[in-house]
Amino acid sequence: MPNAENTISRRLEALINQGEMQRDPAQLAIAARLDRLSTDLAASRASRKSNALGWLFASKRDQRPPIKGVYLYGGVGRGKTMLMDLFFDTVPIARKRRAHFHEFMAEVQDRIFKHRQKLKSGETKDADPMPPVAADIYAEARLLCFDEFSVTDIADAMILSRLFGELFKRGCVLVATSNVEPGDLYRDGLNRALFLPFVDLLRAHADVVPLDTETDYRLEKTSGLPVWSSPLNEASRKALDASWTKATLGLHPGPVDLTLKGRTIHIPAAAGDCARFSFADLCARPLGANDYLTILSHYRVIFIDDIPLLSADRRNETKRFIMLVDTIYDRGARLFATADARPEELLIVRRGTEGFEFDRTVSRLIELQSSEYAGAHAANAKKS
Repeated sequence: MPNAENTISRRLEALINQGEMQRDPAQLAIAARLDRLSTDLAASRASRKSNALGWLFASKRDQRPPIKGVYLYGGVGRGKTMLMDLFFDTVPIARKRRAHFHEFMAEVQDRIFKHRQKLKSGETKDADPMPPVAADIYAEARLLCFDEFSVTDIADAMILSRLFGELFKRGCVLVATSNVEPGDLYRDGLNRALFLPFVDLLRAHADVVPLDTETDYRLEKTSGLPVWSSPLNEASRKALDASWTKATLGLHPGPVDLTLKGRTIHIPAAAGDCARFSFADLCARPLGANDYLTILSHYRVIFIDDIPLLSADRRNETKRFIMLVDTIYDRGARLFATADARPEELLIVRRGTEGFEFDRTVSRLIELQSSEYAGAHAANAKKS
């Protein structure tokens, strides 16, 4: 059973009492619903473990009503991801997985492809890939938590009903966040009539819960934090660590791998809508505009450690840094960093086109530190 002290409601109350968050009745109501789900999952797990002869009573077990998940939807920045992350952090079961929905579906398509390859080679005789794919997913995780649930790809839309039909049949529980209610998923998509059975399936297996709040918590949790800390020393690193702890609301960060056209983009630490990198992670590796766009489509608050002075021998890193700052700025995201110098002192040699481009970067880095940017740009951040 869940620890009474380690529930989402208790965690939220602690954050409110510490002044890290405002009291929001809508968030607290959803926290209570997620706490009930956590209790149900823990009780179900305990029941299965205590029944040593469970296989003898499978028919009785199957008669128990399935546990309903939660589909949480609402506007950008209302705290959906934070609530789901707190749920994932506190739910006391081992077989659980948290993923961005598009990454999960890319993996499913890959599993289907591999199954068909096995069928061609004679390694399996199962012509239908969906049952074994769903069985493998369920064996890895009974609880699936998806951030940013949206459907834009026709290939995904056409298989969702069958995939989740198999998963729900096995007892899989879904918790998801989305900007839209289920009836608006895949709106105006090709062959949408074939997708609609999934909407009915989703409503049958998850409570659809709106998050009705007017506050944009992306702005609340990062307001007043030091944005640019220099030079590089223990004090600046401690300042960034403190900002990271506040922005992530004490969630436990972990590494994440994003997939872009068959390549993997590694996120060393992520929690909620925050991601943290070193300068080398982002600018010393061969990343391009699409990589940065992919990162910014998943994370709205970017932390960068150890930005060095940009000397002539760091020309490639400088070009990537310019591109990265442009992407952060254009997406209306937030940036927090430690650096060897103030923005206007970072580039050691200013000449030619690169010098002009970096002047723009300096201007944007300075604007990124302003309260006006935090209010005007982040509140209207574009979503992919």
